[in-house]
Amino acid sequence: MMLLRRAASAAALLVTVLPMAVASPAHAADGASACRPPASVPLDAEQARLADARTTALVERAGFGDFVRRFPAALCAARTPAEAERILGSWGQALWQASVRRAQGQRPGGDLAPGDDRPLYWARLGMTAELARWQPRFTVDRAVLRARFEDDSRGLTDNAFRTAPGVRRIFISGFDPFGLDAEIRRANPSGSAALQLNGRRVTLADGSPAEIRAVVLPVRYADFDAGMVERAFAPRLAAGPASADIITSVSQGYPGIFTLEDWAGRARSADPYPDNARALSGGTRERPVTAPGLGPGPEFIRTTLPADAVTSAVQTPYPVLLNTEVTEIPAGGTAPVDRTDGPTPGSRAVAGGGGGYLSNEVAYRSNRLRAELAPHLPGGHLHTPVLTGLPSDPQLLTGPEFERNESAITAEVRAVLEHAAVRR
Repeated sequence: MMLLRRAASAAALLVTVLPMAVASPAHAADGASACRPPASVPLDAEQARLADARTTALVERAGFGDFVRRFPAALCAARTPAEAERILGSWGQALWQASVRRAQGQRPGGDLAPGDDRPLYWARLGMTAELARWQPRFTVDRAVLRARFEDDSRGLTDNAFRTAPGVRRIFISGFDPFGLDAEIRRANPSGSAALQLNGRRVTLADGSPAEIRAVVLPVRYADFDAGMVERAFAPRLAAGPASADIITSVSQGYPGIFTLEDWAGRARSADPYPDNARALSGGTRERPVTAPGLGPGPEFIRTTLPADAVTSAVQTPYPVLLNTEVTEIPAGGTAPVDRTDGPTPGSRAVAGGGGGYLSNEVAYRSNRLRAELAPHLPGGHLHTPVLTGLPSDPQLLTGPEFERNESAITAEVRAVLEHAAVRR
């Protein structure tokens, strides 16, 4: 499994969910031309992939095209910085809600499978590109506005648990697609599962009810440095009637298997593998680094999820295994050592079971916060199988095998949660 870990590292209804920020098509056209420059504005590395026509096709084939088309006019309607921030928040929430409803079959639109997570990803990027091009007649902090939009369009806001007696509360995070320079059609089954399960009432293995809430996180070091993981998890860990009873981060892992990661490491060590913005962490296997912004904590944090209950009960269609592997620099040593039985006392973290990339880091950050705010709660990290099945023709965006695999992975994520969240 250590080798696997290294390899894994190396729309008629649309208008009804759009915010009422654009009064009419005529007004939209006038407003957009008045505040957008005729020349293009440089985009970041992630936004630049929008030049591939397949990204637009994924948005249009989900019925989300009007989000991107109408967004510039909404921005141009803003007259103050505060109004601009409100517009960014309302459009972000509308995009998130439309994506959840579509994933759960509540909102028809387009011919892609409902659970496909790619339309949300590419629509969001298209809208942030429009934000980059926007030229308001007043001073704005564009980074603040983008952060507001990112949080709202990822489920971090206006996505609280409903309070109901006897209902267990499960909070999970998924991820955007990544590895897009190699294959721009890639999806991420953890993001798909988050969309399909967010807000769902499920029945746990013991017959009791539970509610799932979810967020979808970016594959970008800068957002983790800025505290997005903590912003996502802290409200669900704070004491109160709507706090979570169990948390787990979810990401895409190894071919053909689910793994519960026994250990999360404090270090970044995945270079030269970049994030979605083509940024590097600065850490390698030989020279791991500690991520910026982390609070105090141990080199490794162990899962408190009920691994035995999950691995003994859920095994189809994919095996579910407990991964106890780590990479460490032993106390007094200088070279990394791979271990199959967890870390040794006093060692320096190089990689947890999830490697030294952002999947490991979300596990460490969320569970470091859990240990600080709600140490009694179960928490950990789940790796899904790699989502396979894209057609060999690069112009075909989906296919039956791809869609079956995506659905099967989400169903098994749900089954894992239904066993892990049983009160013990």
